[in-house]
Amino acid sequence: MTSIIHGSATKVQRQDWQTELKNAFRCPKALLNYLELDSEQHLPGAEKGHQLFKTIVPLGFAKRIEKGNPTDPLLLQVLPSKHEAIITQGYSADPLQEKSYSPVKGLLHKYHNRVLFVTNGLCAVNCRYCFRRHFPYHENNPGKTGWLNAIDYIQQHPEIDEVILSGGDPLSLKDSTLFWLINQLAVVPHLKYLRIHSRFPVIIPSRITSDFITILKNTRFISTLVIHSNHPQEIDDEVSEALLKLKHAGITTLNQGLLLKNINNSSEVLVNLSHRLYQAGVLPYYLHLFDPVQGAGHFDIQDKEAAKTIIKEMMEKLPGYLVPKLAYEEPGRAYKVTLSPFSP
Repeated sequence: MTSIIHGSATKVQRQDWQTELKNAFRCPKALLNYLELDSEQHLPGAEKGHQLFKTIVPLGFAKRIEKGNPTDPLLLQVLPSKHEAIITQGYSADPLQEKSYSPVKGLLHKYHNRVLFVTNGLCAVNCRYCFRRHFPYHENNPGKTGWLNAIDYIQQHPEIDEVILSGGDPLSLKDSTLFWLINQLAVVPHLKYLRIHSRFPVIIPSRITSDFITILKNTRFISTLVIHSNHPQEIDDEVSEALLKLKHAGITTLNQGLLLKNINNSSEVLVNLSHRLYQAGVLPYYLHLFDPVQGAGHFDIQDKEAAKTIIKEMMEKLPGYLVPKLAYEEPGRAYKVTLSPFSP
């Protein structure tokens, strides 16, 4: 694994994805200009949303957005909006009450046998519906010293057999840093499973480097990568190629999607997404209902029965393994709640 740190070819690969992240659109005006959208009409609202939650959109993702179309489903996920300034009753800055589940900095222990590492606060894209858009990353980004404290906590809790790397996005870390962290976790004898949640493979597919794949193949953990894709338009040829590399390496890859108003709240869109994912070696896993985060209420369909109807329609058109489980999180529960499309 020395190539992770020393190999010259690896440095070139890292530079590719790091440069793309560094050069991402970080102001609404530049993004609107690139997409040939009317700044006079869209910029005031976009700037208002940008002040609340900064814009990050890499060029590779922007290229998948239809120019001149203000209702493009990918654009709606990433362009700031005036709606983000609306205070909605019943919505919260911490909709899952995550602060109450943090025994040490950078670690969430909500479920009995698994913990979530908040590795950092950086993402490949700032999705406007993000349930952690208000998360205090400055208080939960302890670096290597803090990670070791979190690992000490895991050592003291033998019931924990799975660790989930999240954020932010753990793949914003360099391969060498990931390698170090995973090796530290591997020392804990009762840990069996490693899960990484990341939107990078969809947003910046060049992040799936050969060294990253080698890390997951060589660790003693049973490893799973969970990606986040909401619309088939996101899965272009470059994304498919990156995801298929994981499949060919024998790495289980799952998708967690989110049901979003005016973006994917139709069975036709979600059926197409399931097909695109499976063709790229990814199994649909969960379709989440919206977490009521303040500033993003305009994405919430607010209708569980409509969501169940969408799943029923998907079941009519897909084999069972391509139909994601409809689920949501409820503060205080020690598990995700799954909804049967046939329940009253």
